[in-house]
Amino acid sequence: MHLKNNPSTGTCMCRWIAYRGETTSFEPYVTEPEHSLIAQSIRSLQSTAGSNGDGFGLGWYGEHPEPGLYRETRPAWSDENLRYLCRHLRSHLFFAHVRAATGTAVTRQNCHPFACGQWMFMHNGFVGSWNRLRRKVEALIPDAYYPSRLGTTDSEAVFLAIMGAGLDNDPLRATQAVLQSLVGLVNEGQLRERLRFTSAIANGRDLYAFRVAVNDAANTLYFREAGGQVVVVSEPFDKESDWTEVPPNHALIARASESAKIVPFDLAISSGADAEPAPVRRIISRR
Repeated sequence: MHLKNNPSTGTCMCRWIAYRGETTSFEPYVTEPEHSLIAQSIRSLQSTAGSNGDGFGLGWYGEHPEPGLYRETRPAWSDENLRYLCRHLRSHLFFAHVRAATGTAVTRQNCHPFACGQWMFMHNGFVGSWNRLRRKVEALIPDAYYPSRLGTTDSEAVFLAIMGAGLDNDPLRATQAVLQSLVGLVNEGQLRERLRFTSAIANGRDLYAFRVAVNDAANTLYFREAGGQVVVVSEPFDKESDWTEVPPNHALIARASESAKIVPFDLAISSGADAEPAPVRRIISRR
């Protein structure tokens, strides 16, 4: 999604969930909880968006190396197929996303998650002044990946730029390289545009999540790990106390057969309005 609001005002945000662990159905994570992603599509508690009804999407890995996708422009709460899919689809690694569009069209091509080869990506955030910076951001996409540019969102453009920066070889370094380029664009000249990048990237085996902001406060991000299962969310879907907040300007690494870990995600930024890193802390979701 991209920024439409005046920089001094709030900005609508999407909601998402990522899961990596034992093969399971989507239902216990996406549709069944008290504050499920469907409930968040109607009313999220930690977002400025009144609702997230501009489409939704599911992405998952199964028998093939590339992910499967189901994306729809209807609100998640009104799609009768979604509950059936979440009840019967099973995967060891899946994404679910509800969208709050702020300027780009409500089309399937603009709904998350996005996929390219074995990689899958979803995003909660924006590149400030997207209409002005769009061509410069798209110029970061190598020719080999530009044919995969099917929509008009900044999210997809950033994903494909990360693909071209070497996502297959080093996900953290590739993401850092592209975000560093974006820092240069949003801080170009006297401008101090906002950049929020709270995202998840996966390749069918490993899961990475990022919580980054430039000239702004970072969007919320939490995770839970138990029994070899890692769940990463924009906001908790239950009131349990075992959610851990990912600090701003940090990344979560959840590789297969390894415990999840949080690492600093540093960018060279010369602006006084950046979100400051905070210590990891456990939270209790309050309704």
